[in-house]
Amino acid sequence: MAGRFAPRTARPPLPHQAAPAARGTGANPSPAGRCDDTPLTREWTPPGPLDLRLVLSPLRRGPADPTFRMAADGTFWRATRTPEGPGTLRVVARGDRIGAQAWGPGAEWLLAGLPTLLGADDDPDAFTPHHRLLALARHRRPGLRLLRTGLVMESLIPSILEQKVTTDEAYRAWRLLVRRYGTPAPGPTATLGLHVMPDARTWAMIPSWEWHKAGVDAKRSSTILRAVRVARRLEEASTMPLPEATARLELIPGIGPWTSAETLQRSNGAPGRGDGGRLPPPRHRGPRPGGQPPRERRGDAGAPDPVRGPTPPGNAPDPAVGPHPGAQGPEDDTGEHRGAVARSSLASLPLASPSPSAPS
Repeated sequence: MAGRFAPRTARPPLPHQAAPAARGTGANPSPAGRCDDTPLTREWTPPGPLDLRLVLSPLRRGPADPTFRMAADGTFWRATRTPEGPGTLRVVARGDRIGAQAWGPGAEWLLAGLPTLLGADDDPDAFTPHHRLLALARHRRPGLRLLRTGLVMESLIPSILEQKVTTDEAYRAWRLLVRRYGTPAPGPTATLGLHVMPDARTWAMIPSWEWHKAGVDAKRSSTILRAVRVARRLEEASTMPLPEATARLELIPGIGPWTSAETLQRSNGAPGRGDGGRLPPPRHRGPRPGGQPPRERRGDAGAPDPVRGPTPPGNAPDPAVGPHPGAQGPEDDTGEHRGAVARSSLASLPLASPSPSAPS
């Protein structure tokens, strides 16, 4: 019995438990290990029109997302965990050029992937609208491109948190967990409150009661724990063809078509992914273009429609009919439908209706 109660060897502290730097040294060390706030910089000229707000908005998990900020001056800030370590990216449009600054060990990685992040690999000419409303939406938004982050876990974990709950509940859980267990972002981000999400080991060490305090049930927390145990293998999906990447993610119990679609549309820039069955109840579904009644979708989630074309990625509103009121998520364990607000950048822009919709 004595062996059972032998003292454990000391473990290194988790990232969020690191001791604060000593005062009076004159240095300003960042959590990433750099002792100055000097950024790396890059400028890039996109091949065509580019709207940063439309392109980067899918990365924003609510107005208080601790990993993303849209400043009033048109500057976009993003804190993330790259293969090289934590990094902060600041992006701003300067005429027809894009200026970027980056801090932290992941700065070079972030700047090297700037064109891919902003949709350089997305070919807008490959999209052929099959309805006049789609053609009009495309004409009005020439700067929309599908981003590609190349990072799986940063999109997978918040997507799991969004399963079967309202968007506000999911945003709150993400905000609380990242602020509690993440690390302050490198660079001059103190006033912005930016944080880098926890690494896989830290996610795995979060106590059960902290998940409960954040409003995350056992099903979702267990799915996240299963995912972070094989985080390295899941990250490999960012370089795989779409079918193989989808299969890799859905090997994890608790990750289905909707969650993989939400993840891969950001990490891989995957177009046309279906929402995997996250559909509103029939009474809330709007008419098809031309006044036709809604089609029955049982068994054909994500299948291309001959009129509207492919289903929009993730839980984005259908651009052919515009955002609809009372968008719903799947049924929870009690059978109650719980509302879910679309995060897509298109949700804040009127398409088929002249009346403005709620901001994302």
